[in-house]
Amino acid sequence: MAALKDRITDDMRAAMRAKDAPRLSAIRMLTAAIKQREVDDRKDLTDADVIGIVDKLLKQRRDSITQFEQGGRQDLADHEKFEVSVLEAYMPQALSEAEVTAAIAAAVAESGAKAPADMGKVMALLKPRLAGRTDMSKVSGLVKAQLSAGA
Repeated sequence: MAALKDRITDDMRAAMRAKDAPRLSAIRMLTAAIKQREVDDRKDLTDADVIGIVDKLLKQRRDSITQFEQGGRQDLADHEKFEVSVLEAYMPQALSEAEVTAAIAAAVAESGAKAPADMGKVMALLKPRLAGRTDMSKVSGLVKAQLSAGA
């Protein structure tokens, strides 16, 4: 069993003991997503898999926050913000801009990419290295810019 899953389970038990209903609800939502993925894939998930699930849930919550705020539903947006704060505790330390730039340069050199058409090769190398530690859409834009500048 993955260490991150153990930590999530321990946090769920602590929230139950503390009768912290909002926190417990957010953690249960996460464990349900993890169990669903395990059933779908028919395997135990690694820490990297769990981080991928947390990252996906964070993206969904952030999108919901935007939608709720535009719709004038601050109460629902606040609930989603609380869930984001709970989920962010399970994400690894975010990378700095310099670390991301260095990883992109290394992947470009490693893949031998020269033009924007080679972007897929670079992203294939970067995704496992950076997933959950930075916004991959920003990484994609940086890779595209670097490959366009080099062409």
